[in-house]
Order: sequence, then C-alpha cells, then structure tokens
Amino acid sequence: MAITRREFLHRLQVLTAAAATVPLARIASSGTPENGIRVSIVRRRDGDTARAVKEAVDLLGGIESVTEGKNSIMLKPNLVNNAATDTTDPAVVRALAELLIGAGKEVSIGEGSASCPGFNFIDGETYRAHDANLLDRMQQLIFDELGYTRLAEDLNIPLVNLHTGELVAVTVPDAYVFETLMLHRSLTEIDLLVSMPRMKTHTLATVTLGLKNMIGLYAGTEYGTVRAYVHDLGADYADVGTAIEIVDMARANKLGLTVIDGLVAMEGNGPSLGPSSRLVDMDLIIAGTHPLAADMVAASVMGFAVSDVPTFEWAIRAGMSPARLEDIDVRGESIEAVQRTFQKPDVYPWKELTEVWGYKDLT
Repeated sequence: MAITRREFLHRLQVLTAAAATVPLARIASSGTPENGIRVSIVRRRDGDTARAVKEAVDLLGGIESVTEGKNSIMLKPNLVNNAATDTTDPAVVRALAELLIGAGKEVSIGEGSASCPGFNFIDGETYRAHDANLLDRMQQLIFDELGYTRLAEDLNIPLVNLHTGELVAVTVPDAYVFETLMLHRSLTEIDLLVSMPRMKTHTLATVTLGLKNMIGLYAGTEYGTVRAYVHDLGADYADVGTAIEIVDMARANKLGLTVIDGLVAMEGNGPSLGPSSRLVDMDLIIAGTHPLAADMVAASVMGFAVSDVPTFEWAIRAGMSPARLEDIDVRGESIEAVQRTFQKPDVYPWKELTEVWGYKDLT
C-alpha cells in the first residue's frame, strides 16, 4: 500500500537517526562506505574529454569491471532536440564507445528525441506526434545535425531510433502507473543500458540527469513525442514533475552505468537554452554504476539537496539505493571541490502546463 509523503519523510528521519548509532565496523578504515556504491568526479584537463571519461570509469574499477558479464551495450545520450547547446556532447559518447569497443563489447547508440523545428515544433507550438515516418525523419535529422551519424559511421556502430520499429511489452514489477511498457525491441536484447545525460536544470523535473534521461525511452509511435500523454498519467497518480514516469521506465530497463556530461552544463529554466537559462562551464565528468547515486552526486555538485529532487524521493520509495548522499563512496574530486550553486529553475506542476504546451496531437 502506498505511503504518504509525510509518512515517507518521517521514515527517512528515523533511518537517519538510526544511522548515527551504527557501529563503526560498517565504515571502512578509509572512512568510505563498504556498500560498493561508488561515484567518480573527474575534471577535464587541457580539453581532453577522452582522458576524463577513461579516468572516471577507471575510478569505478575500470571498463572490464563495470561491464563484467555484459556484452551488448546501448549508450543513451540526451538528445532532447537538435541544438548542441541542449544535448550530450558526442565527444563524451565517442570516448565511452571507444573504451567499450576496445574491451570487445558490442555497442549501439539509441535515442527517441522530444522535438525538432519543422517536425513537431511548428510556429512556436510543440505537438504530440505519433507518425512513424515523421519520427524517422526527425530522429535522423537530429542524429545528423548533432554529429551522431558521423560518430556511428566512424566507429561502425548502429544508431537506433527508439521511437519506431518493433515494440515489445515489458512488465514493470511494483509499478507506480505503467505496469506494462512498450519498449523498442533492442532495449530488451541488450545486456546493459548506459545513461549519458547532459547536466542541466529542468522546469518539470528540477534536474535532468541519468534517471530523467529515461524519458527518451518512451516510444513516440506508442506514447507520442514530448510524452505529454505519459506525463498526464503520471500526474494523475502524483503531480511531482516527471518522477513517476521516470522511475517506472528506469525499472523496466537494464540501466546500470551512468556517465554524466558535465563539461558545459545548464542552469535556470532548462532543459533548453533560452532567455531564462544559461550555459555554465564545469569541465566535469561524473560516473557511477548505481544510477540514483550518480544523480544524487551530480545534483549536489549543482547545489541541490537530495530532498529538492522529486525523482530521488520516488526512486527511494521504489527500492532504489542509496537513500542518502553519505552512503556513496565519492572518488576523484570531492563534491565540495567542484560544487557550484546553480540558478534553480522555476518548477511547474505538469497539470499547469497541459493546456499550453504539448497538448495538441499533430494531424
């Protein structure tokens, strides 16, 4: 049975108080948790993105360790649209892809972008689009303009449009809303999904990081682009930004490694660059094998408390770990050494937007 937010916060307070009395044997002699939850923070130096990505992975144990037992791996960048200012730097994706290929892995890149001018963004209006032909053309243009088509050709790896093609029904255990989700077949055939978001703020989700990046797995032919229908259902359950639909989708997939592009981040009213948002040079790569942990560390680097982000609360409710930032072994740079207080977004409940954005079907 679902518990109320007040009951949940009370339980967290009880757990926090209890943690203060945990015997010292629970903590390693180095002062770091022994639970194996690690997140790395690496500064990019001299513009060398590949070296920063490799260092971040090495701090987690190395590419062989983080992909042990996994052969087929899909990289999921955040390509919300066709603007380079708003999307994952392909150099970050290339660096990880090359590490994986070097380790003998089968690599692919998959995405289902939200919108693009001339397709479902017309005369300042964003529409819900379902047509497979339109979504194929839209996704190809986005891959082309952002440099992902060239990247895939260079490395001889497939690009997958997650909007179209054969969809497979996947059961979500203990789902909040989506007990069955229709996923692109490729997502069911891989051994590991790697989330590779750009570090940004977001007017619905507070932050866009590895978990929020899972919204791009909702296939447009089934759920429509901009996922407005999905958000409608999530908000009917609990109007907490996009947390419900994020957590259900994360649990439907083989999400493991997260590598966050924090080279040039975004603050203010993201996730797209506009008059009330701006770019921030951070020169960071943040990585972790526990998706919630990686996001919690990245959000803290951005100046957000764990309690500021509804996705974290609802992920913890669903049984994801860790429950506290203190339970994470942060390697490389410390959070304090790289922390910057980001301009926070104006966060709107979804139900306030349902009649002004993404509410019309494209006919």
